[in-house]
Parts: sequence; structure tokens; C-alpha cells
Amino acid sequence: MFNKILIANRGEIAVRVIRACRELGIKTVAVYSTADKNALHTYIADESVCIGPPPPKDSYLNMEAIIEACRKTNAQAIHPGFGFLSENTTFVELCKENDIKWVGPTPAAMNAMGDKANAKKTVIEAGVPVIPGSDGVVESLDEARKVAEKIGYPIMLKASAGGGGRGIRFVESQDVLEKHMNAAKQEAMSAFKNDEIYIEKFILNPRHVEIQLLADEHGNVIHLGERDCSCQRRNQKVLEESPSPIMTPELRAKMGEAAVKVAKACNYHNAGTIEFLVDDELNFYFMEMNARIQVEHPVTEMLTGIDLIKEQIKIAAGEILKIKQEDVEYSGHVIECRINAEDPRNDFRPSPGKIESLHLPGGFNVRIETAVFQGYQIPPFYDSMIAKVIVKGNTRDEAITKMKIALSEFLIVGLNTNIDFQINLLRDEDFQAGNFDIGFLNRKKII
Repeated sequence: MFNKILIANRGEIAVRVIRACRELGIKTVAVYSTADKNALHTYIADESVCIGPPPPKDSYLNMEAIIEACRKTNAQAIHPGFGFLSENTTFVELCKENDIKWVGPTPAAMNAMGDKANAKKTVIEAGVPVIPGSDGVVESLDEARKVAEKIGYPIMLKASAGGGGRGIRFVESQDVLEKHMNAAKQEAMSAFKNDEIYIEKFILNPRHVEIQLLADEHGNVIHLGERDCSCQRRNQKVLEESPSPIMTPELRAKMGEAAVKVAKACNYHNAGTIEFLVDDELNFYFMEMNARIQVEHPVTEMLTGIDLIKEQIKIAAGEILKIKQEDVEYSGHVIECRINAEDPRNDFRPSPGKIESLHLPGGFNVRIETAVFQGYQIPPFYDSMIAKVIVKGNTRDEAITKMKIALSEFLIVGLNTNIDFQINLLRDEDFQAGNFDIGFLNRKKII
């Protein structure tokens, strides 16, 4: 087992990883930009190292500065959290060159799954259903037209190196194909420095259901059930839950088996997530793989009682996965709400600022993941998410009630948040009935 791990991230995920390391008896190193000098993760880690000024490219994306922080503190491994460098194979290779263990998959597995077009080919070979579309990257407008005519409109244009909802365009007809293709390529280049795109058939009103995986370096792969992430606003997840309202034991078994096949096909190690689209007839299609821990991982932890961060670290240390598939048990119903510093009444504009007063909710089976505290100044340079509230009930109705109560106790003074928006979502009759899909929040006016 490692003696010391550096966490190459910030915010609540950095705090989460530090806590898991402390429980395992591992010392931790926090890195921070000058904007995060007084952030919580810098206080609770054993050591803290400044890696640059506020812009991410000069700090949390500064590979050399992070490697130097490892050398300076003699950290043996790096946990990347999510975002930033968590799926950057160049950085993983750099860690390997410097004899630093990466708490995550190999570059080969990341390359196989990170490029969405290549991933699709791998998945097809593994016998897992995929959404009809191009065989790989679409090289020209003429090729895009031919693919679209073959599978039929409407279609989706997607960035091959994409993620987080970037580089995605809905195309209703050939008349607007060129316009949306140019826009998708420009956004993809800006976000990922790669403008390659591929085409998929648009599935009408699907659910977004993902399967959590754990895979060790000895060939053992298990799944830990699903998370329903269909409540999205402009391709950004807002609320996640498990079990999915549409799930059956038979469907879970099929989706879990398919997810395990994908992981084995690319020789995947560590924690990962396979994302599927599910249509109204419960047919499911591979969408993408996230080769890292996810924002919504606490949902699975609360449902199964398995600490995913600890398992990540144990797997990276070469340990054999002690959990068998038959050991995985699901208990109750779990919901997670993402609390963001944003103004829902002003098109969800980011709302950084100083937290003048703060009260966090609590109670039986209520979990808060956050790095904020009273007096904390939320910087304008990073993601607007400031907390995750996770609750567990015996039933879905009980979990919804528990979450409404928790959010009603969550008070932040000094900036705008989406807490009331989340409460109103939970009150919505269609949501309560489980009648929603990935376009639900784009169609429905919830303020």
C-alpha cells in the first residue's frame, strides 16, 4: 500500500479522496492554485503545494508543476479525481516516466475508450449494442450527409474527444447539417483541442442510465448496479438516483453484463462507468465510458455500502478485488442533488462570491459532499458546483421526501444557488411519477 498520495484536484472531490486516504492510513498532499490558497482541501491534507496562478491551464492542468509537487513531497501516487487531468493519457504517461503510480486505468485503456469513435468500434466487437451511426470519425460534410441519409434524421453530432456535454449538436434535417457540423467542430476544438466528430442516430426521449464498474489488475471485473442520470439541463447532469425508476432485475443483469464485457474488451483496471441510452422499449445502447471516478459516485456508495475511492486506491496498489459479483447487494433508494453557485432566474449564470452564512442539512442517511465553509470565497475560475446532497430512503417516495427536507434546511447567504430549483424539481408530478427522460428539463419550465 502507498505511504503518500497526491490529489491532483480541488473542491469536494479532493476532500473526499483525502478522507479515504486518511482512513487507509495514507498521508496526503494537496495541490492548489493561488485562488485556492484558503480552500478546505489545503487545510486537511498532510501537506499542501502551490502549483500556479488561478487559470486551470497554469495550475490544475499544469502537468510539470504537479509532477514537481510529487517529487518535492515524495508522493508515490496521484489520484486525479474527476475533470482536469483525470482522463489525460499524456499525463498518465508522464507519471509512469517519473515512477509515480496513477490511481486509474492504463493509457491504453483510456485511449481505447476516451476517443468516442474508437470506443464504439471496440464495443461492437465485444457484442454490446450501440446507437446506429458512423463507423468512426466523419471526415467531411459529404460523408456526414451520406451517413445521415442512411440512418435517417434526426441525428446527433458528437465530439470524438468529448465529454461534459461539449461538442454536441442536434440536427433535424439536411438543411442545417453544415451549420451545426461547423459549430460542433469549433466547440470541440475549443474544449478538447480536437475537432473530430462522429454521428449517431437520435434516440427519441431516451433515459440516461450508467453502470458503475470496478476492475482490478488481475482480471476481475464486477458491476455495482446503475445510476439514472436522465435529469439533465443542456447535457449537464442535475440530479442522479438509483435504482432507476425503469429498472428491472433482468434489465440490470443484462446492462451489467454488457458493461463488464466492455471493460474486459479494453483490459480496463480501476473504477469506471459505462453510460447507456435506454429507449421506451427498454432497449439499451452504449454511449460512452468514463475512465475515472464520477461526480455521482456517492449514489452507488450509499446504495451498496462500498467505498469506491478506497477500492480505487487498493486496486492501484495491486491488490486483488475482494468483492465478488454475488457479494454486491442493493439497499433502499438513493438520490443525489448537485448544488451549484448559479442563478436559475438568470439562465443559470454562475454566481461566485463570499459565503456570508452557511447551514448544512443533516439527519439519518443524509450525506453532504462539499468543500465550502462560512466565510469561504467561491472563485470564478472553476466549475460552479459547491456541494452534493445525497439521501437514502427505504423507497423512492421516502428518498424524495427526505431530499426535499434536507434541501429546505440547506441555507447559503451571500450568493445565488439552484437549491430552490432542485426542490421544485422534486415537487414536479412527472418527476415523482418517474416519468422523465434526458430532454425533460429542457422541455419543462422549472424555476
